[in-house]
Amino acid sequence: MAAFPERRPRRLRTRAAVRDLVRENKLHAEDLIQPHFVFEGEGPDVPIASMPGQSRLSESRLVEECARAWAAGVRGVALFPKVADQLKSLHCAEAWNDDGLVPRIVRRLKKEVPGLLVITDVALDPYSSLGQDGIVVDGRIDNDVTIEALVKQAACHARAGADMVAPSDMMDGRVGAIRATLDAQGSYDTLILSYSAKYASYFYGPFRDALDSAPRGGTDKRTYQMDPGNGDEALHEVELDLDEGADIVMVKPGMPYLDIVWRVKEAFGRPVAVYQVSGEYAMFKAAGANGWIDEVACVHEALLGFKRAGADMILTYYATEVAERLKRG
Repeated sequence: MAAFPERRPRRLRTRAAVRDLVRENKLHAEDLIQPHFVFEGEGPDVPIASMPGQSRLSESRLVEECARAWAAGVRGVALFPKVADQLKSLHCAEAWNDDGLVPRIVRRLKKEVPGLLVITDVALDPYSSLGQDGIVVDGRIDNDVTIEALVKQAACHARAGADMVAPSDMMDGRVGAIRATLDAQGSYDTLILSYSAKYASYFYGPFRDALDSAPRGGTDKRTYQMDPGNGDEALHEVELDLDEGADIVMVKPGMPYLDIVWRVKEAFGRPVAVYQVSGEYAMFKAAGANGWIDEVACVHEALLGFKRAGADMILTYYATEVAERLKRG
């Protein structure tokens, strides 16, 4: 008589209801953060060709979409400004204009969608005439001069009411400098969501189309963003940011760096965010449009993979759409 297996794990997979009961990770609307692109003033949406379904939004349309996200169960939005060319400069002074686009829209969102967590990008590339995340001095990014600018930018956003400021520049020491300044101005409750392990990735291309922020000279972004071949370095960067006062750390991009998400969560046990970036979004859209994949199913699987790897929150351009689908059941 043939020997039969004593253990049968397949019993836990034989029925949908059982699979639901034993599933280790589940995706919820509250796990998601919706990034949005906003431009100055009013006008029709401006579609982003390399990100089908995404657009630059006017200030009023942004408020509408943020209210939609909140109604679907999304708890946070991340704002990225499309700054007019005439406001860009080498020194990026528009980045800390208290009457500028970002602080103005933050104040409006906190008034019109008060429960929503508003996250602002702290980096200079939208304001730089060179498209760099920092200030260029003698052909290179000057780390400490850039920090002075970033501190002013973060303080401006906090004064406007931003719930989280998110330094995405990868300058050394910027988290500590921002925390000290926020506390000095009384913004004790403003969180820092630090892009701690931000890689020099080719997956950012569509995002740069969206903001017209591609590098135009000055230096190579690989001089400050991380080398894709490095993993241990990410742990070092995360440790430094946590020591300096980061409340949440981020890994960016997402799917190519799931191992980094896992290692960061295992090593530190602190809140970890991951960004499913524009290039990932564009690939899902292109493959789905050609009928090569089931876009809806693949996106859900990818987002669940981030959670399985240890992410507590996910920035994704699909956030509102997925949340609405989850709400419908």
